[in-house]
Amino acid sequence: MAGLQIWSYSKCSTCRKALAWLDQRGIPYECVDITVNPPERDRLVRAFQHFGRLQPLFNTSGQSYRALGAAAVKAMTSEQALDALAADGKLIKRPFLESEDGAFLVGFNEAVWNETFQG
Repeated sequence: MAGLQIWSYSKCSTCRKALAWLDQRGIPYECVDITVNPPERDRLVRAFQHFGRLQPLFNTSGQSYRALGAAAVKAMTSEQALDALAADGKLIKRPFLESEDGAFLVGFNEAVWNETFQG
């Protein structure tokens, strides 16, 4: 795969593992700081369509999510949730990756990444 974009946070150990995994395999990518430049709303809409639901996009263990509260997030419409995600990169599960072919991955599960990048 070429043209990977990955949004990560330098203090996130899971992000560091994912970047090291890509580096070890010589997979080129563009890394973006998710806290400074969160994915654009239209990209989040595509990720929502890819997963078929919003839940995988939320970093449910993060401070921003806890500050909002699970009940408040659950009460949001899809539009409100997408707006919130686009406004605060710390709400987004990371790393957040989009490949050139439009596939999305969130979080780092080595088995899933191995399957995704085997070709």
